Parts: sequence; structure tokens; C-alpha cells
Amino acid sequence: MIKVGSTSLTLVQGDITTQDVDVIVNAANSGLLGGGGVDGAIHRGAGPQLLEECRTILARQGECPPGHAVITGGGRLKARFVIHAVGPIWRGGTQGEDEILASTYRSSLQMAADRGLGRIAFPSISTGAYGFPMERASRIAVATASAFVSAPSSLIEIRFVTFSRNDYAVYALLLNRDGTHANHT
Repeated sequence: MIKVGSTSLTLVQGDITTQDVDVIVNAANSGLLGGGGVDGAIHRGAGPQLLEECRTILARQGECPPGHAVITGGGRLKARFVIHAVGPIWRGGTQGEDEILASTYRSSLQMAADRGLGRIAFPSISTGAYGFPMERASRIAVATASAFVSAPSSLIEIRFVTFSRNDYAVYALLLNRDGTHANHT
């Protein structure tokens, strides 16, 4: 755990769909209608109302571009809300991928803070099918979250949730560099 101001940055290995937080972040695609990995698991866990809300958003504004996010209710999930954040596809690091990924995290954090939410859980955005290197993505995620909460906000916890032990180890090494300790739950 890292403490930045009054916000704790924590690490959990587990299933993001079961996290008991105010809002979970979905590593969504631009079409918002579900897919594989985290996106598919969140849609399955939330139930059909999530898909309907996403369809309504698509009809109103069109696709969500990389670096941006939209919010829906949480459906059957423990979390009251889901933020659908679209990260960049890795193209070798020369197409602005780092800044787009940072923007994805900032957009999600701002959306949660604007609604006065206290606890948010993130998967590792863009590191699955989109191919963003895990070590690089984790550094961007933690740095962006730390910078965001260096100013006062409603956020009391930013939780990074990894599914695999290997991804957990990458985040744990990063967090342990600050003399902190990660939790296994």
C-alpha cells in the first residue's frame, strides 16, 4: 500500500467483478458492448442491464475513443458503478500510447471524483489483448493515480486488481520500491 495524501493505493490479486468498492473500471473497447477478458467478465457479472446502458450511451454519443471513459450503473455487481475506460492498442510505443493510457486512468479517476465516490478498483488496462507491456503500464497506472490524488479528492482508495500471479508480482515490485507492502487477498 502507498499512501498519497488521504488516499491509499492498494494491490489485490483476484477477480475485479467481486470487488466491494463504489466503482470498478472496465478495460473496455471503443464499442462498449463487451468482449473478452475483463470486459466480458464485467458484462457477464453485471447482467443485461449493463449492455442496455452501454447501447444507450452509444446511441447518444457514438463510440468511446481511447483515452476516454463513460460510466454506467453496476447492475448485479457489488460495485454501484462501472466506468468503461478505453485504453490504447500497443503499437511499439511510438504512437502516443503512454499518454493515451495515462489519460485513460485520469479520465476514470476524474469521473469517480466528480461523483464523490470513495473507492475505485482498476484492472491493468490495455495489457491483455491490446498488448501494452505490463511493466510499463503498471508504472503509468501508479504514477497517474498518485499524481491525481496529490490534490484533494473524494477518493480514499485506489485499488489495482490483477487476475494473474505474474501481473500481481509486477505491481508488487513497483509498490515495494517505495518501501511499502502489497496485500494478497
